[in-house]
Amino acid sequence: MKLHLARIDNLRKLYIDQIQHLHFAESQIMEALPKMIEVADDTELKAALQTHLQETREHASRLEQILQEAIHKLESKKDKAISAIISEGEDTIKDASNAAVRDAAIITAAQRVEHYEIAAYRSVRNFAQIIGEAQQGGLLQQTLDEENHADEVLTGISASADTRAAKAA
Repeated sequence: MKLHLARIDNLRKLYIDQIQHLHFAESQIMEALPKMIEVADDTELKAALQTHLQETREHASRLEQILQEAIHKLESKKDKAISAIISEGEDTIKDASNAAVRDAAIITAAQRVEHYEIAAYRSVRNFAQIIGEAQQGGLLQQTLDEENHADEVLTGISASADTRAAKAA
């Protein structure tokens, strides 16, 4: 049985809790993206992942700013979901038998991460607006916009990557 030391009994506490989980997630993504970049074959995919790695660093920085303002310290909480999503993606990428299939697997794994982040950032952005943290909400909206854009870029790349993977079969 888990002992809960801190109760999440209001929206502000939930907001901070979720920001702490997102900070952990962004840290994990910063570790995973270089591995994807290294094994990606398609130059457009490599460039998109590299761009998103730079954006991810900025996402973490924004979350650090929010945490400093909100609780005056940088404290992350393990995000089990992102750990599982990244682990599953790494396994699939390792199992891919050729470059074209591996690129398709990278895109699939990256989009799973993006969709998780989009849902999480949308929620915390809404929480920020409700609790009166308009400036923080703006930072979160900026990140949400970048996550949506990264997903759109990956969708665009996937058409050619999927075709190459189909030919490899």
